Amino acid sequence: MTTGLDIRNVTKYYGEGDNRIAALDNVSITVNPGEFVAVVGPSGSGKSTFLSIAGALLKASEGDVRINGKEISKLSDRDLSAIRLEEVGFIMQSSNLVPYLDVLDQLLIVKRMSGKVKAADKAAAVKLLEELGLGAKLKSFPEELSGGEKQRTAIARSLINDPNVILADEPTASLDTKRAHEVVRLIAQEVKTRRKAAVMVTHDERMLEYCDKVYRMEDGKLTLSREASRAHVTV
Repeated sequence: MTTGLDIRNVTKYYGEGDNRIAALDNVSITVNPGEFVAVVGPSGSGKSTFLSIAGALLKASEGDVRINGKEISKLSDRDLSAIRLEEVGFIMQSSNLVPYLDVLDQLLIVKRMSGKVKAADKAAAVKLLEELGLGAKLKSFPEELSGGEKQRTAIARSLINDPNVILADEPTASLDTKRAHEVVRLIAQEVKTRRKAAVMVTHDERMLEYCDKVYRMEDGKLTLSREASRAHVTV
């Protein structure tokens, strides 16, 4: 059984008849546990559609998508919701933190979605936040955090349910260069340490040095651009 993320011959159409457009055109990619890959490409090339399908937010028109060995293309909406909650961690470009929740509760709300929050869940959330350098910010609200702290909170939230796949959508878009490097370096370290399969969609080519592979998306087609060095990543 293949773990991680495995996408095979996926095509996604929008529209009908003469107006039908292939947003994704026979896309295939495998991302193994502990592997951090980047997808780059111009706006409108299909990156958002690709990430939505990889994260079980959107169904493919053709092809197969496997997350941790589970074929998800024909699952019900209820089962897809469970996959998103249990198997996929999302890191968005604006962190998407809930403004009225403190840092600890940003993680615990995810646990509440899975059921009742136990003492062990709270302890695990505190430990994770401490590991990501947020131990002094547990009771801070988003407006009290820097941009880098918000993104570290978002990274912690993406990891709290111990998913197999991490998907990052332009995670450095709102950060200066120093904070951007800190955030992507942290994602790369967590991916390697925790053995997650991770994909980062980015326009910021300065961040590619932290990735194992770089893919290019253009006109709905995905191609391997180059193997990238992880020399800057230490664990």
